[in-house]
Amino acid sequence: MSKVQQKLNIIPLGGLGEIGKNMTAFRYEDDIIVVDAGLAFPEDDMLGIDLVIPDISYLVENQDKVKAIFLTHGHEDHIGALPYVLKKLDVPVYGTALTLGILGGRLKQNGVSSSKLVTVQPGKIVRAGCFTVDFIRVNHSIPDAVALAIKTPVGMVVHTGDFKIDQTPVDGQVMEFDKLANLGNKGVLMLLADSTNVERPGYTPSERIVGKTFDEEFRYAKNRIIVATFSSNVHRIQQVVEAAVRYERKVTVIGRSMINVVNIATELGYLNIPEGTLIDIDEMNNYRADQIVIITTGSQGEPMSALTRMAMSDHKKVGIVPGDTVIISATPIPGNEKGVSRTIDHLFRLGAEVIYEKSLGIHVSGHASQEEIKMMHNLIRPKYFIPVHGEYRHLMKHSKLAQALGMPKENIVIPENGSVVEVGPDSLAINGKVTAGKVLVDGLGVGDVGNIVLRDRRQLSQDGILIVVVTIDKQNCTVVAGPDIVSRGFVYVREADDLMENAKEKVQVALTKCQTNGISEWSAIKSAVRESLSRYLYEKTRRRPMILPVIMEV
Repeated sequence: MSKVQQKLNIIPLGGLGEIGKNMTAFRYEDDIIVVDAGLAFPEDDMLGIDLVIPDISYLVENQDKVKAIFLTHGHEDHIGALPYVLKKLDVPVYGTALTLGILGGRLKQNGVSSSKLVTVQPGKIVRAGCFTVDFIRVNHSIPDAVALAIKTPVGMVVHTGDFKIDQTPVDGQVMEFDKLANLGNKGVLMLLADSTNVERPGYTPSERIVGKTFDEEFRYAKNRIIVATFSSNVHRIQQVVEAAVRYERKVTVIGRSMINVVNIATELGYLNIPEGTLIDIDEMNNYRADQIVIITTGSQGEPMSALTRMAMSDHKKVGIVPGDTVIISATPIPGNEKGVSRTIDHLFRLGAEVIYEKSLGIHVSGHASQEEIKMMHNLIRPKYFIPVHGEYRHLMKHSKLAQALGMPKENIVIPENGSVVEVGPDSLAINGKVTAGKVLVDGLGVGDVGNIVLRDRRQLSQDGILIVVVTIDKQNCTVVAGPDIVSRGFVYVREADDLMENAKEKVQVALTKCQTNGISEWSAIKSAVRESLSRYLYEKTRRRPMILPVIMEV
């Protein structure tokens, strides 16, 4: 079979049917390359979980075939899994300077070597196995974002990464329309495009809109100004700094991730802070309140973030005082709305003026709206299309939008994570699945918490735990001591004497039954105690605590 008749496999390992955890593998025969390796944040029912990363079993099983990882930009949902992935895959990682600068900091925190990171500029072409990858500059809410033009033996594939079309970007670096149009003229076999904002009509406003809003707010603020935003939004930080300089204010930065990004971006030349503008947090008291701007983390209401701790009067260095102006320059990520609302309420209670409505122009998205997505399709003019980066409704809407632009329905496929999409010069189909899913990170444990542990945690959080301790004589199976019952999170024992006494009686009856029936297996005795007690407690309380019988022998 000739080379051109072979099929390219496109295998999404994350980012489809969900927000975050973006990761896609491209395979042709014995060569695999990977685009992005992101994380997602835990859902409300993932109790105690810190992060969620993609399952890379497929890549580990085929690690001798994996040639490289290519990164589109430096957001956590595209690079956050790499500290874990690079412990298992020893491959080069290609990305732009700021992307790898942020990633290098993450790797250092996790004790992973940065020796495999290779910095590339937009326009650079990298060869990896049978693939050649061209980096094309696009606009996003972080500098140095790129789309990837992947030349494969079956044709050209374009992966947009996250993008928007900003005609007036803060750094003056406009999307490379000419390159995208040139690809379209030469012929693109497959397009994978960002679907995050596909439900929004029109255009996403330019980042410079936010700069004008900052200017307005800074002009009228009488006291301290506190701006909370994403640490990765370097252009937003730059505009805060410029407004501060314009109104003769000093700037201090709070929050570990914010400090790290500011240091990296300044060092690499992506952030221009005039000398003498940046001061240490301990120097703030040397200036009047109307001479200070604080840039901080916490725009998503994260419990341990700097802004949340300020709002709870729990920050060691900064307390909110009446007259402070707090600008929350972000919109809540789905799921974070309650935390953000709680923080805003507390800030108002402390007398701050809080500016948080998106309609006021304090935040713009980094993702393309419908008209920009249409423009991307019309520039690329692909034969086949896979919508990526979004929940299922986003992928479906993006599919319909592509059809409205004239693409035949049969040339579009909406896969799931793990689906193997086979692409040939004249064919497109889903053919099989590989292992894909969620790996939960809890502390230092990666993947050691699964559905059963989460189910136990949910039960403990809902109805608590009851521990029944009893000492039994092994020889004749008689009870020597107990039963004693310890309750946590079920009822307040001191106010439930009757319930506890009756529960002990139920345990005693179950133990006597076991003795009468000659049951001496510890597991059978425990099961009898658990069943008897569970039935009784549900009758009396309509709750199902976790019951742990502990049998000691003498």
